[in-house]
Amino acid sequence: MAYTVKIDGIESLDNLLKNLGDEAAKAAPQGLYEGAGVMATEINQAAENIRAEKFHYAVFMQREPSLEEKAAILSAKAGIARFGHDGLDVDTSVGYANSGYAYINGKRKPIPQIANAINSGTSFMKRQPFFRKAVNSGRRKAEEAIAKSIEEKLEKMINESGG
Repeated sequence: MAYTVKIDGIESLDNLLKNLGDEAAKAAPQGLYEGAGVMATEINQAAENIRAEKFHYAVFMQREPSLEEKAAILSAKAGIARFGHDGLDVDTSVGYANSGYAYINGKRKPIPQIANAINSGTSFMKRQPFFRKAVNSGRRKAEEAIAKSIEEKLEKMINESGG
């Protein structure tokens, strides 16, 4: 369930970051955090639109997620993972990893597994690609939030350094 968002035209910002020094390198993670927050909000809003029904065993056809499964997803909320740093690259992921467990029909199930089953479907559950829809609808908003945050931070640094 991993999706990648790639921003084009960031080379000019990268050159500006190199010119401003170590302090400017903090602008990228702050921008990424803003964009990841936008994406997490989109995922949480998309999860609210999951169709659910009272739990029943699927006998001859696939079932919708149960009300308990939907409640587990809604209560867990998509989160932002710890940032990874590799030279100038900074990355993170947004989703349900490490969201814990929920009791569904008397059984303890990992919330990421529930989210994946709803998103991708299973042999017994209908597919509802809420995660993909959220990523597609939130990609542009996240990119804009990242760029805006970085530009504001850089503008502030340039003004403070007298440039």
